[in-house]
Amino acid sequence: MDLTGKEIAILVLRLLFGLVYSVYCMVETLVLTLIPRSYRRKDIRGNVTLVTGGGSGIGRLMCIKLAARGAIVVTWDVNEEGNLETVRQVVAAGGQCRAYTVDLCNRHAIYAAATKLKQEVGKVDILVNNAGIVTGKKLLDSPDESIIKTFEVNILSHFWTTKAFLADMMARNKGHIVTIASMAGKIPCNRLVDYCSSKFAAVGFDESLRLELQVEGKTGIKTTVVCPVFISTGMFEGMTSKIFPVLKPEYVADETVDGILLNTPIVYLPLSAKINVFLGLLLPQKVLYYLSEAVGLTHMMDTFVGRKKTK
Repeated sequence: MDLTGKEIAILVLRLLFGLVYSVYCMVETLVLTLIPRSYRRKDIRGNVTLVTGGGSGIGRLMCIKLAARGAIVVTWDVNEEGNLETVRQVVAAGGQCRAYTVDLCNRHAIYAAATKLKQEVGKVDILVNNAGIVTGKKLLDSPDESIIKTFEVNILSHFWTTKAFLADMMARNKGHIVTIASMAGKIPCNRLVDYCSSKFAAVGFDESLRLELQVEGKTGIKTTVVCPVFISTGMFEGMTSKIFPVLKPEYVADETVDGILLNTPIVYLPLSAKINVFLGLLLPQKVLYYLSEAVGLTHMMDTFVGRKKTK
């Protein structure tokens, strides 16, 4: 399509403004990093906060930490015993918490639980899609049912939970949707084809949803995606890494909660993981494979055993 002289002039002006705006945003980001976090955290007292997979691991830790900030916490987990233990710990620490046993593989169960939550607790202000599972096998060794369940828990449930609560947030132009993804959603890993695919989808879910909300003018609804490397919760038991640190659950929970309180769009854990993302964009595939081999990235799942099942 041919552009008129006026249209070309407008386009050039918009591009120039975009460059100026980019510089402004970079300076703003730099200034904000110099301001202590304590001055920038938002107040979530009284906010109804739902954490999926809150019956164990970082889900439980986030429930405790969010409740300590004054949030009214709700935990959804298929593990009823773990859910109740989370409630016990939150209440013992002086917080408010409710538990619902929910199968996140069943969208009808999610919608039913959402309706019950709204009736008994109130509209959700902060949604933390945290639940996740891993198979840890080569693609041809992964049962179809395991692949399906990985996607149902790690990404499809995000669609159902978000659809259940987003309309209320949009009506108020207020809310926060948090996606606990992984660096496996940015960097491919051997023996994690299904897991990486689901986490790549989770990253895309957050980025696309954020854009959609901006286009709709719902700037009061924030989104945060969290991309940690491996966490010592037992989920990746047996995995070995020469390059990635194995993160402590407390650290991940602290940084995730701060990401919520600071309205941070993307949280990389550790921050140095950003380097791997940049290298993935810049280097040829042959070089990336060579480096992955050199640092043992291609074999870190060879000794994987996963979390031990409890009775």
